[in-house]
Amino acid sequence: MTEAPSSADDSPTSDGSWVSLFSGGKDSSWALYRALEEGLDVTRLVTVHPEGDSYMYHVPATRLASLAAESVGISLVEVEPDDFEADDADESGAQGDAELRPLEAALRELDSDLSGGVAGVTAGAVESEYQTSRIEAMADRLDADVFAPLWQENPRELADAMLDAGFEITIIRVAAYGLGESWLGRTLDEAAIAELEDLNESHGVHILGEGGEFETLVTDGPHMDRAIELEYETEWDGTRGTLQITDAWLEE
Repeated sequence: MTEAPSSADDSPTSDGSWVSLFSGGKDSSWALYRALEEGLDVTRLVTVHPEGDSYMYHVPATRLASLAAESVGISLVEVEPDDFEADDADESGAQGDAELRPLEAALRELDSDLSGGVAGVTAGAVESEYQTSRIEAMADRLDADVFAPLWQENPRELADAMLDAGFEITIIRVAAYGLGESWLGRTLDEAAIAELEDLNESHGVHILGEGGEFETLVTDGPHMDRAIELEYETEWDGTRGTLQITDAWLEE
């Protein structure tokens, strides 16, 4: 795995294009932003729309990734779970999760279509060995690098870095004891992070939601030309909830 280099000159120099594994959430958006800052030639974003809950992918509001991609100015490839048959993936990938197969098949198509092929992929994993090991194995099969600037970094320092860079982050799903309905639609700002630190001590909630405690959408950032505006309703079942986006658009 390629960790965040100290300067653009230290970045991977493989020929070909970089692809960002992208959901629109804070972690994948930060990986994309850092890759662009390091001068990596990111020419495609890839979003997987999972069916139901997922161990591999960010789930809620992935349909808004197209708006985020438009604001970022990079072409988006959207992958549905049934877009590719399992046989389309390399047989060596059959031991991995079925969830990974459509993504790998999409990356193989990009590897054929892009000039110079796929040099590497960006990933927003922080601590998940489950996700990271599978992404690394997939990249090895594709002969591609992995740029994972969040991997094993201090969660509080990462959160602060996102805010310092100008990320505007909205919480769109919560699923952990201690996170009530009032967190839905809340901006992840300094006050929210301080509360999450307290909840980490009292309830074990991960500051960045790495355990699925909450999910986010980046509505603005330095890598985006226009902010995403939202209209939504909240759906709450007493223990967990989600923002139901009723309308979304890019700010004029």
